Amino acid sequence: MRKIDFKNYAKHYPDKNGYFGNYGGRILPDDLLNAVREVENAYLTIGKSDKFLSELEQIQKDYQGRPTPVYLCQHLTNLLGGNLKIYLKREDLNHTGAHKLNHCMGEGLLAKYMGKKRLIAETGAGQHGLAVATAAAYFGLECEIHMGEIDVIKQAPNVAKMKILGAEVITVKNGGRALKEAVDSAFESYVENHNNSIYCIGSVVGPHPFPMMVRDFQSVVGREAKAQFINQTGKLPDTIAACIGGGSNSLGLFFAFLADDVEIVGIEPLGAGPLRGQHAATLTFGKPGILHGFKSIVLQEDDGTASPVHSIASGLDYPSVGPEHAFLKETGRIKYQAIDDQAALEAFYLLSKHEGIIPALESSHALAYAISKAKEGAKGTILINLSGRGDKDVDYVIEKYGTEFK
Repeated sequence: MRKIDFKNYAKHYPDKNGYFGNYGGRILPDDLLNAVREVENAYLTIGKSDKFLSELEQIQKDYQGRPTPVYLCQHLTNLLGGNLKIYLKREDLNHTGAHKLNHCMGEGLLAKYMGKKRLIAETGAGQHGLAVATAAAYFGLECEIHMGEIDVIKQAPNVAKMKILGAEVITVKNGGRALKEAVDSAFESYVENHNNSIYCIGSVVGPHPFPMMVRDFQSVVGREAKAQFINQTGKLPDTIAACIGGGSNSLGLFFAFLADDVEIVGIEPLGAGPLRGQHAATLTFGKPGILHGFKSIVLQEDDGTASPVHSIASGLDYPSVGPEHAFLKETGRIKYQAIDDQAALEAFYLLSKHEGIIPALESSHALAYAISKAKEGAKGTILINLSGRGDKDVDYVIEKYGTEFK
């Protein structure tokens, strides 16, 4: 376990080469390296300027509807015994229905300042694609979204919305036809079009500076939540938790609390079970490796290739995780636990029935953790990042599981 000064953490991580300890970096072919360096230079200059930050703050307030509220689930808390008070950071109320717009508007604004004409992105659950398409429409840019064939079918409502917003949706039919293949396809397009495009990566993954940049844009979630929680209760939460695929919504919440006396828990998708190919619990079962231009923990086969993954939540089925998460696990500051599909489904139905809030299946994993702790008799307060709403999942859930939890 590594000892870290978390009060000054942001000054040292990532380092100038984009590493969080042993993880991160920029492992790219030459034809992509210069394009990514251009993004880094723009972010560290334009993206840190008062003019840029002021414009982004105004967009967040007037267009996105920030701040999003912190909400006490009193009915659910009472149902589970009343000892553990469950709070939600309502990112489902952010415009487009998820946290994704936080970094997409930042990336879109940066593209505008850089003089780029097109946004390129990958998406799994469709929320990132929807957010990128929204940002492109707002800034008057072209938009190209790469999405695995399985997810195109599973997330049809979001695909329709992307097209209505003017995006070109490219269906990826090779390999596992899911999020990893969508990332591969988007990177290939970026190599060919980087002169007039910016890659709006969907999480705290990829080569430097994307993990840092997306984390910084998402950190508004934690800053708001911290102030709101103190205002409501007079103190910090005992525990905060969020789901993790790549890890953007979780770092968005966690970053503001790293130096505080708060338990932090990241929730991975255990899927259908612990066997290889049945889950996407990277930090639980993975090992160090390189994927999509960065070093992190990767679920991989004996030959080093990325393993097939599964989760009921399309946004979590990625065979790696953000390098900062890999580092924070190594330091011991954040605990990571895996929740399976069944528990996530129970949480999905419980929140819907008892609070009138239909959560995304991704967010349901973090909610399931809170429910499990309440059932175990835990006391105090827990704040969950409800990273998205479940509109996109309703048709799929009803088709597969019906309207009642079984």
